[in-house]
Amino acid sequence: MEQKIDIEGQSIDILETEFLNIKQSTIKAVEAGNAEMQQICALSIDSEKAEVTQGAIGIVRANKLSLNQCITGVSLAEHAEINASICPMSIGKTKAEVKKSAAGIVIGSNVEVKNSASVIVIGKNIEGNVTTLFDWKSALSVSLVAGGVYGLLRLFLKK
Repeated sequence: MEQKIDIEGQSIDILETEFLNIKQSTIKAVEAGNAEMQQICALSIDSEKAEVTQGAIGIVRANKLSLNQCITGVSLAEHAEINASICPMSIGKTKAEVKKSAAGIVIGSNVEVKNSASVIVIGKNIEGNVTTLFDWKSALSVSLVAGGVYGLLRLFLKK
């Protein structure tokens, strides 16, 4: 039995369905096979395939994820596509594509970045033009220096 739900302009707590089309709504948690969302605010999304346009999401998990003009806290996907969005942490297990976006940490086996800014990018294969604050070497150096300073301060400030 295929279940398809269309929602517009509502506030919902928890929703489980196979096919979801939601517009201009707020929702706490979504669990769907295929979810298409426009102008939504969600705390958690768990889906096989999720396409979000102009959304604000806390945590989103999907096998195939497409974000367009969104703000997310954490996005986890097998294949993540982020376009014109802000994402502090994005993990694309197989592939992460970031286009015209700002990302904190981008992790993926294959990372493709076009005209984007990021703090840290980690991946086997990284392609494209990205402005990063740290590469893996400088991130390791900063972490070691910060750990050393913290250790010295703890040592000297003990009473």
